[in-house]
Amino acid sequence: MSGIQKLVLRRIGLGIVTLFIVSLLIFIGVELLPSDLAQEILGQAATPETVAAFRRELGLDQPAVIRYLEWVAGVFQGDFGVSLANRRDVAELVAPRLKNTMFLAGYAAAIAVPVAVTLGILAALFRNSIFDRLANVFALSSISLPEFFVAYVLILLFAVNIPLFPSLARIDDATPFIEALYRTFLPALTLILVVIAHMMRMTRAAIINVLAEPYIEMARLKGVPRYKVILRHALPNALPPIINVVAINLAYLIVGVVVVEVVFVYPGLGQLLVDAVAKRDFPVVQAVGLFFAATYISLNILADVLSILSNPRLRAKA
Repeated sequence: MSGIQKLVLRRIGLGIVTLFIVSLLIFIGVELLPSDLAQEILGQAATPETVAAFRRELGLDQPAVIRYLEWVAGVFQGDFGVSLANRRDVAELVAPRLKNTMFLAGYAAAIAVPVAVTLGILAALFRNSIFDRLANVFALSSISLPEFFVAYVLILLFAVNIPLFPSLARIDDATPFIEALYRTFLPALTLILVVIAHMMRMTRAAIINVLAEPYIEMARLKGVPRYKVILRHALPNALPPIINVVAINLAYLIVGVVVVEVVFVYPGLGQLLVDAVAKRDFPVVQAVGLFFAATYISLNILADVLSILSNPRLRAKA
């Protein structure tokens, strides 16, 4: 077995252990919530006998360890339980919301990643120029503003003052693709403005760091144009940190959409999670939380592997 294969297997193993720990923390967090779940669902007028019977129906009369092991065993079999709010299978509730969240994340990523990398390369190419300074001011401003503030400003500008786009991003399976792009433009733009700054600054910093290497100076002494030095020599060796920051921001586009989806009432996983918390629908909360954790861990593992594969020196060390 090669070093790369061992590294991949080791990363996957660590990811599985991390996911197991996160699942335990999610279950413990739900268990530590105050009040009796059965009492909350039935109301204060319910008799003790009714509450006890409902607790047995939900399995709440069993020890926490047994319930956790049953939940994990069900997850491995694709069974996330039954919603307490409407008695539907959790997987049926999550599937369409997951599709919508992935659509929004893909929409934002398709624009944010190439734009951020291009701006980062240009900022490194024209270092300390007016363009570089303006790009850094824009990046710092975007990083400093929270998502909900950016979302409300965009709604005020492009849905109220200049009514170009809807303030509510309502889509379903019957919505045509172009119409879905139009309706979700403002939430996608919010995500783009939030994540593009991190990727641009990391791209710029990584390329500038590589430009200090001796082989870059040798290429310059040979008369290689500056843009070729960056594209052919600096960028390939600056890929590992760029891949890492892109993967982290892609994970954010999927995991960190809760606030954006709530602001725009977008029918995704974030909105489903908030509704489930409000209704104390804990099987849904656990399923969505576990999916978010698995997504973040998987993208970080993928970033580690791609960072090594994209750099000959790191491949040699592996």
